[in-house]
Amino acid sequence: MSTISVVIPSLDDAEFLIVCLRALAAQTRPADEVIVVDNGSVDDTAAVARSAGARVLVEATRGIWPATATGFDAARGEIIARLDADSVPAPDWLAEVERRMSARDRPTVVTNGGTFYGRTALVRWIARNIYIGGYFTVIGPLLGHPPIFGSNYAIRADAWRRLRDLVHRDRADVHDDLDLAWWMQPGMTVVRDRRLVVGVSARPFDTPSGLWRRVRMAFHTMSVESREWPPLRRRRDRRRAPAWIWEAPELREGSLEHDADGDDALPA
Repeated sequence: MSTISVVIPSLDDAEFLIVCLRALAAQTRPADEVIVVDNGSVDDTAAVARSAGARVLVEATRGIWPATATGFDAARGEIIARLDADSVPAPDWLAEVERRMSARDRPTVVTNGGTFYGRTALVRWIARNIYIGGYFTVIGPLLGHPPIFGSNYAIRADAWRRLRDLVHRDRADVHDDLDLAWWMQPGMTVVRDRRLVVGVSARPFDTPSGLWRRVRMAFHTMSVESREWPPLRRRRDRRRAPAWIWEAPELREGSLEHDADGDDALPA
């Protein structure tokens, strides 16, 4: 069994954080540590986190990526699981992270979309089908593997240590999850595990302008990534590399298998 740290960046989200931390406390497989990164909150975020037994860190640089990276750097677990403050993980979320990361193909990252809650049925439909649906449908083929969804994923700590100086961790103008997905190195793998269930607030999609801001930021992120590691070169570099073998000395390079449970195990 691997140790699992859960990292939650938060900015003035105390009320949502209460629900998130309660859901983590009810996990069938408890977290080995929970880290809340306070990104400059003026509400009770830090007090809420401490009262729930979480370890609180402070990141002064505003932005989801700077806060997330600070938490990842400090995590002690062999696997780092990532949630947003308004995420509500299913009771078996961490158990599923552990199960899938322990499968024979030993993925580098496991991820899935979210089940949206709150707001109106129309807003939830837009969030699920246009934003997240488009993300997996369009960006996945471009990457050659499932993209990473920032509100619901887990990464091996060893992999993070290889990636931490490659990603744009200090920038708030790029999507952190897309940035991380782009810089997955040759041989690293991403699996979309549909058993990884997390509720996600639909509040960011209340208005067309909010949706458009996120789409525009995605295009900007792709522009940044493409200049530094052009898509065709990235695909070529990755195609030539055998899968990394994580914590499985009995497996040989190139022996990546499709998991018997039917998850999407694609070389990243």
